[in-house]
Amino acid sequence: MAPRSLPSAHLLPAALACLFGCRAAEPADVEPAVSWPLLSCDSIAPSVCGFPWPNNVFTVDDPTTATGRRLALSDELVPKRTDGTPIDPARWNAFDGFSPGGSILVHLPGAVDTGLATADRIERSIEPDSPTVLLDTVTGERILHIAETDHSTDDLDRRTLLLTPARTLEPGRRYIVAVRNLVDASGEPIDPSPAFAALRDGTALADDPSVEARRPLYADIFARLAEAGIPRDDLIVAWDFTTASDEALTAAAVRMRDATLAAGPFSYTIDTVDPDFDPAHIAYRIEGTMTVPLYLSQPDWPGTLVLGDDGLPVAASTYEIPFEVLIPNSALDEPKPLLQYGHGLLGKHTQIESAHFRPFIDDYGYVLFAVDWVGMAEEDQLFIAAALSEGRVDDLGVMMDRLHQAMSNQVAAMRMMATSFANDPMFGGFIDPDRRTYWGISQGGILGSVYMALSTDIERGCLEVMGQPYHLLLLRSVDFEPFFDIVRGAFPDPRDVQLVLAFVQQLWDRVEPTGYARHLVSDPLPDTPAHRILFRAARGDHQVPPLGAHVMARTAGVPQLDTGLGQTVGLPLVAGPIDGSAYAEFDFGLPPAPVCNVPQALCEDPHGKLRGLDEARAQLDRFFRDGVVIEPCGGPCVFPDLSGCAGGEDNDGVCSP
Repeated sequence: MAPRSLPSAHLLPAALACLFGCRAAEPADVEPAVSWPLLSCDSIAPSVCGFPWPNNVFTVDDPTTATGRRLALSDELVPKRTDGTPIDPARWNAFDGFSPGGSILVHLPGAVDTGLATADRIERSIEPDSPTVLLDTVTGERILHIAETDHSTDDLDRRTLLLTPARTLEPGRRYIVAVRNLVDASGEPIDPSPAFAALRDGTALADDPSVEARRPLYADIFARLAEAGIPRDDLIVAWDFTTASDEALTAAAVRMRDATLAAGPFSYTIDTVDPDFDPAHIAYRIEGTMTVPLYLSQPDWPGTLVLGDDGLPVAASTYEIPFEVLIPNSALDEPKPLLQYGHGLLGKHTQIESAHFRPFIDDYGYVLFAVDWVGMAEEDQLFIAAALSEGRVDDLGVMMDRLHQAMSNQVAAMRMMATSFANDPMFGGFIDPDRRTYWGISQGGILGSVYMALSTDIERGCLEVMGQPYHLLLLRSVDFEPFFDIVRGAFPDPRDVQLVLAFVQQLWDRVEPTGYARHLVSDPLPDTPAHRILFRAARGDHQVPPLGAHVMARTAGVPQLDTGLGQTVGLPLVAGPIDGSAYAEFDFGLPPAPVCNVPQALCEDPHGKLRGLDEARAQLDRFFRDGVVIEPCGGPCVFPDLSGCAGGEDNDGVCSP
């Protein structure tokens, strides 16, 4: 258990007064006032310093920010390295609010999932008697969310309660969280902490000055909850937080995009040309390098973003990055549109060589090309694993800086292909530079949402087997299990693991869908055209659960194409064809995924099977060509012959208790 923080000096008089038997004011006697004392730890959830997270008592006033607030995390609160030293909180303390999409954390010892809005019934979260409430203080609305305890551990006393918004919250907005009527495994009610009981009941707590300091704040919180039909009497815990502004999340990437495009035209060098790579489908496989602006202090780890006087990235120099192009045989007859590919988890641009891409680009006619996702590419694996194993959570900021560079590189790559390369005397004639599309799969679908939101050159993109936020995805992904073992080595307490993931999510927001999905289809970023996006997911996916795809689709505000599989909560179900953006789901005959936050691991993983379906290929080509999403299956999009199931598999009991 983390020690409770010492009271701030300005809180001491109230605390000392209560030592002599004073009685706290009754709730009705306190005038509401929205202000927050700065605390190192919060006694309303005292078992873990840093919980509840996110939390406005971990912020200070700052009139220079868009929200008027700024994080002020103490050394006591932040995760510790394996040598016991606290991580450097500087990166987090630069934010003007908390993640608008990451999981909300609190520890209530012994609490189980009974009655919660688990993944199979998230609509429960907005029912009148829901045990968990996420309240928008501007609209007064209850926000749809998933509520669950951490099933990565069997120790019920160390399970964190996680609330994950079903769509990204509004930026720069205050939200209230309330929890009530939870029980333990034997059905006994969970009790509040002494500090929260004192706030709720208007009683004194002599040894905790933060209680008296927060009476006016909680008068406001309780009044707002009451207006929403949530009485204070049965609350176990409640608190508030403010989300980061849109500016804090997107300004760096937008600045880099604009500066990168202004730096063109982009030069390139062709290193190798292979006309025999795949004679059946590919006329030329071309490998080369291109020159792009470098915004990092050095190209390799641990290079960080170079910032100008306004705190935004500036190009320090240039550097060379590799690219690869596949020109199909069909392009020899007439020029073909450009198709930019985003590779999978910790992979490389050379994934475009995979066998399933070659017939697609030849049959349907696309020139396929790719560059690496710097920061989450093959070359980054060892550095990420080392930082996690040593508890150097702050060093993962390097990964986020490199991902900013990756977005710049992707922007430059498409511009280079559509201009410089399209004028190449040998290969330019095979390209139609006016038709430009993007296809990102897995990590390429996740990070591709950021790229598509930023792109000024691409109108249509497909984000496939994707999702958000990473905090939600990682807990349910088989891909994360090796990294989970590394994290547990550095942070043996599962509650600390969840806090670490929340900290990482806060940094990730600036280069993952949480910061950008709301700008994909409507409300485009500054000086950015509107986009059409085809979102696609595979039910039973072992690596990226469709649950995260639902969050992205809701956030983007798109309808769900009716593929005969029923309706997802919060998405309007529409029959095809749909002229515009849409979410489409395919079923491969696997049993339902576990309801709790553990990976689906039964039968064969359908993660890579969607891209190989003839029906999916036809749907993709139609969308790229005219922006229309068709129902491609002529009936329910179910492919049980690809399940790999022997029969009788189920996930019953996986989530007990």
